[in-house]
Amino acid sequence: MKTTGGTDDQKRRAGESAAEAVTDGAVVGLGTGSTAAFAIRAIGRMVDSGLDVRGVPTSFASRELAREQSIPLVDLEEVVGGDEPGIDLAIDGADQVVIDEGGAEEDVGAMIKGGGAAHAREKVVDAAADRLLVVADPSKEATTLDSAVPVEVLPDARATVAREIRAAGGEPTLRRAQRKDGPVVTDNGNLVLDCSFGAIDDPASLARTIATVPGVLEHGLFVGLADEVHVGTDDGVRVIES
Repeated sequence: MKTTGGTDDQKRRAGESAAEAVTDGAVVGLGTGSTAAFAIRAIGRMVDSGLDVRGVPTSFASRELAREQSIPLVDLEEVVGGDEPGIDLAIDGADQVVIDEGGAEEDVGAMIKGGGAAHAREKVVDAAADRLLVVADPSKEATTLDSAVPVEVLPDARATVAREIRAAGGEPTLRRAQRKDGPVVTDNGNLVLDCSFGAIDDPASLARTIATVPGVLEHGLFVGLADEVHVGTDDGVRVIES
């Protein structure tokens, strides 16, 4: 379900723009995806230049890239609670994000994530951060969310969750792995149902509905979390506050 579109230059501009918000001594949530990867590389260059930063990765992929960039890493449980300051800033990508002026003002910054099946940990890290900066290219912009919503489910609960998704007006499809037989298995050992609802007029309501289904670990609707959206364009970066 990984989305396509947008150029590397657009993604690089968005990622590097968000990385400029990282300050010395910060704990940074490191998102997943091709645009977030540009932010991680930019932070790596800053670390190489002497910036003191610790990163909290949101997936196996972001952990590996951060290690390649020599970014010191810390586990989430080490920085949340106790005397630690927590996560100062998270930078993460989106498969689709509401920023168009034609949409409802309260939905600006609402997004769908999970194309890389890492949305459960992404949401935990993003929600724990003091600020969340979303990085995207113009192909991810939307007035109304209408992409399929990834839902991570316990393997034994696949059938019952699918039934409840249909009752809520969605059509679930088990995500199949590419270049191998069988379904996609998340970093948490679970399955992913990509659930099509058509145009999602009330993301917050749908998010609550899916979250209450027994067997659902996490879903890809991120509502009320983003503080800024950095959209890389051919000419620069547009920053939208949400």
